[in-house]
Formats: sequence, structure tokens, C-alpha cells
Amino acid sequence: MEEKIYKKVSASKVTISELMLPSHTNFSGKIHGGYILMLMDQIAFASASKFSGMYCVTASVDTVDFLNPIEVGEIVTMKASVNYVGNSSMIVGIRVTSENIRTGMVKHCNSSYFTMVAKDDNGKNAMVPRLILSSLNEVRRFYNALKRINLKKEKNLHEETFDHTTGEALEGLKNHDIRLNL
Repeated sequence: MEEKIYKKVSASKVTISELMLPSHTNFSGKIHGGYILMLMDQIAFASASKFSGMYCVTASVDTVDFLNPIEVGEIVTMKASVNYVGNSSMIVGIRVTSENIRTGMVKHCNSSYFTMVAKDDNGKNAMVPRLILSSLNEVRRFYNALKRINLKKEKNLHEETFDHTTGEALEGLKNHDIRLNL
């Protein structure tokens, strides 16, 4: 039997900073959320690959809430680390902040969790190192990841199959401000 490898959370820590340019904006002149998501996916990949020592793919992205808009000329900083490991999967926590370089004001813009899966050279799921938790903050993040995993399992387990084609379902739409033209 193969001996398990353990690594500290610090082995997964990655930080990137980037100046936001006019080419990154949406139609309202703010930084495009899709551009931020692309950067988040890149840092999640970097963190998971650094920790596992393998190529990793994105399996899922937990809730992404854009808390504050990011302006052109601000410096965006993303910090990522592995918060939880399964057999081949890792949950990477990402925190996004922006800094106005003139005023020094820092805003929390986003936090999200990416589930990344390690792959071997044949594209098969590969075992990842176990975690060494070295601080109470790392313990908190691990427990929060467990809580999110259990909530997701519970939701999937108890989700009802809803038949939207029944007369009762269609009748229930009258409580909403819509027109139904079928």
C-alpha cells in the first residue's frame, strides 16, 4: 500500500495582482465579471496544481457574488488556497479585492470556491495529497467547506422532480406578473 503524502495549506497559496485596463470593461464602464471569472479560474488552477503537483480541471464553481464593482485603473488582487481535499478533488477558496491606487481604498469584491480535480498523465482522476491544517483559520475554512459539501448533498438528495406541465403548475403561474401564451 502506498504511503499517503501530507502537505500544508501554505503549499497551495497563490496571489496574483493585475491592473485593470479599459479593455477589460463591460458596457457600463466597469470591469467585466467574465474577465474576473477567467482570472479566478486561472488562480484556482494554479493553486490546485501547485498543491497536487498535477494538471487540474475545474469541476464546479460555487456561488459567485459580485459584491462591489471594479473600476478601470484599480489593482485587483486575488488570493487562493486549498481549503479542503477529497480523493482527487480540492476546494480552492478565492478572495478578490480591488485597490484604488490614488486613494489606497481597498474593497472586497468577491469570494468564491472552485472545485478542482487532479488528473494523471492519462487524463484519469488522480489521488491528491492530504491536508495539514496549521491554524484555526485553516480549520474554519475546512469546516466551512464540509458544510457546503453537505448542504449540496442534502439539496440533491431532497430535490423534488417538479412537473411544470401539469394544470396545477400552470395555474400557479397566475401568482406572478407574467403572460402565458402557449
